Amino acid sequence: MFYTSLQTIHIHLNKGYRMKYGTILSLSVVICTITISLAELPLGTAPAEITLNGKCGGRLDKQPWSSNELKGKVFTLYYVDPDESDVNNDYYEALKKEDFPVEKTQSYAIINMKATWLPKSVVSAALKRKQKRYTKTIYVQDLCKTLVSAWNLKDDSSDNLVFDKDGNVIFSKDGKMTEEDIRKVIELIKTRIGD
Repeated sequence: MFYTSLQTIHIHLNKGYRMKYGTILSLSVVICTITISLAELPLGTAPAEITLNGKCGGRLDKQPWSSNELKGKVFTLYYVDPDESDVNNDYYEALKKEDFPVEKTQSYAIINMKATWLPKSVVSAALKRKQKRYTKTIYVQDLCKTLVSAWNLKDDSSDNLVFDKDGNVIFSKDGKMTEEDIRKVIELIKTRIGD
């Protein structure tokens, strides 16, 4: 979509249409914004059911992981490229500090293993260290970019999702979480665990 739009702009310029630099820049920003927003899941709906197991991943203990697990509690889910693993440390630390009750909340960190040049053994060792630091988070490996294709999450990035007790998405953001985003998620969780 982005490439096609740039081709269209190029064709218009070659045909003699004169577009000011500001207009081209504005169009590029709009196109980039549309592309980025497509990487976020729609709110109020449950995404397609997926399972990570075997050649396509699973939990660190080699057990399968299914998105059916995203029901019955309020869930935070991080879909992360290992090269972007520190982008949202402030967010993870803020949630850890809240110390939400495990009977009402759960976190999953799903690692997009195909998004990095790092060897799998190096990433797996780092995940085991993270698991010790964030004991309430369950770490899962996606070896086939399943969430990129099935849920249209952004590749090579850090996607942040929150699900309600019915498995519906109530927050979705790709990239760096702002302080406002973090406050919003904390308030959402507090409200939903009180329901």
